[in-house]
Amino acid sequence: MSESHSDQLLSEVAALPQLPGVYRYFDSAGGVLYVGKARNLKKRVASYFQKNHGGTRIGHMISKIARMETTVVRSEAEALLLENNLIKSLKPRYNILFRDDKSYPYLKIASHTFPRLAYYRGAVDRKHRYFGPYPSAWAVKESIQLLQKVFKLRTCEDTVYSNRTRPCLLYQIKRCTGPCVGHITPEAYAQDVSNAEAFLMGDTQAVLAQLEGRMSRHAERLEFEQAAELRNQMSALSRVLHQQSIEIASDKDVDILAVKVQGGRACVNLAMVRGGRHLGDRPYFPVHVEDATQMYRGEREAELDPNVESAGEPTAEGAEPMQRSVEVQVLEAFIAQHYIDVPVPSTLVMSELVGRELIEAISQQAGSRITAVFQPRAQRRHWLEMAEKNAALQLARLLAEEGSQQARTRALVDALELAPDDLDNFRVECFDISHTAGEATQASCVVFERHAMQNREYRRYNIEGITPGDDYAAMRQVLQRRYGKLAEAMAAEVDAPPAGDAAGVGSDAKPGTRAARMPDLVLVDGGKGQVSMAREVFSELGLPLSLIVGVEKGEGRKVGLEELVFADGREKVYLGRDSAALMLVAQIRDEAHRFAITGMRAKRAKVRVGSSQLEDIPGIGPKRRARLLQRFGGIRGVAAASVEDIASVEGIALDLAEEIYRALH
Repeated sequence: MSESHSDQLLSEVAALPQLPGVYRYFDSAGGVLYVGKARNLKKRVASYFQKNHGGTRIGHMISKIARMETTVVRSEAEALLLENNLIKSLKPRYNILFRDDKSYPYLKIASHTFPRLAYYRGAVDRKHRYFGPYPSAWAVKESIQLLQKVFKLRTCEDTVYSNRTRPCLLYQIKRCTGPCVGHITPEAYAQDVSNAEAFLMGDTQAVLAQLEGRMSRHAERLEFEQAAELRNQMSALSRVLHQQSIEIASDKDVDILAVKVQGGRACVNLAMVRGGRHLGDRPYFPVHVEDATQMYRGEREAELDPNVESAGEPTAEGAEPMQRSVEVQVLEAFIAQHYIDVPVPSTLVMSELVGRELIEAISQQAGSRITAVFQPRAQRRHWLEMAEKNAALQLARLLAEEGSQQARTRALVDALELAPDDLDNFRVECFDISHTAGEATQASCVVFERHAMQNREYRRYNIEGITPGDDYAAMRQVLQRRYGKLAEAMAAEVDAPPAGDAAGVGSDAKPGTRAARMPDLVLVDGGKGQVSMAREVFSELGLPLSLIVGVEKGEGRKVGLEELVFADGREKVYLGRDSAALMLVAQIRDEAHRFAITGMRAKRAKVRVGSSQLEDIPGIGPKRRARLLQRFGGIRGVAAASVEDIASVEGIALDLAEEIYRALH
């Protein structure tokens, strides 16, 4: 295997120290192939190059290695944390990778004389109190409704709160105590806030005892109305506790992790318990599972191979390296990558037994002791069984959806009589033009590959230098920009001797990326006119016309009556309303249209008001944005203003002014 690698690379391998560290392999185009860790860098890395791995996945990967980078660390725990930070940021081809998810939402109790409950997503600060994270927006909103029923805290924004002269509907239906009009004292409201916080932290018995004590004192003073109010509050809280089965005071914050592997795919189901309440769960589906597990198997075989010099790493008392199941590998990858950015609860309940060093590393990173529980009992066992069932259901749903998408891809390939080299890598790029009466013209390019929309590869193109409203000229420009340099690079590859480097680079594609090759199909949203324009561009660039297909709206522009128009002279094709191929074409076309519309609207708003950056701040709508821009003369003026200046604008409270200031600096 080493014969295919440069002398420089092999000399670097030979010079590696026998210390713990992390290594990265890169291909000739600079793409990251694999990130790994080792107790002993020299022995682990050498094992890749001293054995012939044949036509296996690991052999295929090793044959692509052009260069290597290593980082020496102080301990195996540091190596593990660095490894997964790099996996998450570099997204290598042969590691188990969990895609970045949207940030988790929190329940926020904003700092104020009369604090408000709010849904919040973003970076937390010390000024306010945050509870969570929660698995979904629904879980936060359900908790807010619960707290309104029991503790009657306000949810209105400060600007609404400060301008009320009479209580709102929430007061009328007993979901708020009316602090905006003085129906409750600051001391009594603060007590309700304290009880709500204690409830969210799981101190439910303390809350009930405190309410009971207050009720008794009111009754002793013959204040029966206040005592009855507290009695009703206790009854509401007791019903909540009963309905949500909050039974175990010791289990306040727990994450339950269940993994299921089937058909080359995997699902990790994360269920979250906070303050003793089961808040719900969220499934995660990693990629590269088969490649990564083959890599791991190859590493273990190399370590145990007696013909590989110094391949094995030292193990406890001379034992052989432990063979981990696919489930364990997936779960360990999730734990290591997920808890890089998310707070770790004190207890993790898991369906598989993971390595002790992983839990120790996570504990070290969190700065607190983390307890890992395998084969739990009692309530924890019920939680785990529920998480395992959800993992199996979510994975079955994914496999069914992927099977359906694969069938749609096959139907489209058959309907258009295409012959892709690999159906799984069949790539479609679809273009659409959007503008408003010629203003803010944008073109969108969306990508379908591996039987799914690849939103990370979407592109928007600002169209300039054309007559406003000329969709044909806009289509010409975007196609030339997308495929012009790509066509030149392809022509150069034909004339140049093979050099092993990635030459096919489009104007918006980096070497080694999927965007650096021609798609198998180019869809344009439009009929004969748009297809004719695409045909002209492809003819000028020397690209095959058979790739171009237009999606022409049918009679009455009704969905399901679309016809396909070909650039190479073939007759129009109507696939039929129930055709799986037409469903896929419509899905891709509609996504291109949606992506173009959202881009055009954002650009138009930016042109008209200077920036849409303000509207990204929670609590800033069109009216407040307009007031800010009018007062300070534009977004730059707002950014240069102090917190006090921003707060002087009508409708902008001090808290909101501080959030605006933080967002713009």
